[in-house]
Amino acid sequence: MEKTVLVIDDDKDIVRLIVETLKYERFHTVFAYSGIEAMKMIDKEKIDFVILDIMMPEMDGIEVCKKIRDQHNMPILLLSAKDRDIDKIVGLEVGADDYLTKPFNVHELTARVKAHFRKIGRLKQELSESYPTHSIAKTPLMLNENSYEGFLEGKKLQLSSKEFQILLFFTQHPNQVFSREQIYQRVWGDDFGDLNNVTVHIKNIRKNCFERIDSSSFRAC
Repeated sequence: MEKTVLVIDDDKDIVRLIVETLKYERFHTVFAYSGIEAMKMIDKEKIDFVILDIMMPEMDGIEVCKKIRDQHNMPILLLSAKDRDIDKIVGLEVGADDYLTKPFNVHELTARVKAHFRKIGRLKQELSESYPTHSIAKTPLMLNENSYEGFLEGKKLQLSSKEFQILLFFTQHPNQVFSREQIYQRVWGDDFGDLNNVTVHIKNIRKNCFERIDSSSFRAC
């Protein structure tokens, strides 16, 4: 099934470059030049992936990311001219799955999008082979791979798609210890990105889940 990618940036040249490259890779693309326009687009389109610039007028990318994450589970990749670690951490903590600094290589950007969908496919296959009901049941933590939703004791968790994938990976490998490198290789499935992304996502997972349950089965170095 053709995947739809939403590109959000107030720079029309950057939007055109990304859209043309994604179309070449057979993605369906839609785009918006502002956060307000993007939120309207999300309400009427089925979006599978979001590429979002941080520095935009009226509503910046951080605010847009928060609004998307409050209502949707689709993955979000942030673009920013800022390359400080604190800017990356803020973006990831509000719900982004990945972060790419401008100027960026458009082929790396495309590779990250494709790697995400490949990883989802592998996770769904692994989960369907291990759990025929498509969910991990009979535990306080339940993960639904169809909707990418997680529930703890019946309450829905606020998880980005990467955080869902990390939780799923941990659940499939209980009582094991993993390094950040191992988690990155198994969840991201490529050689791009920053290992600090793993640290931030683990922090978010602990904040959402492990403060209320025993985390001994979900340890990471």
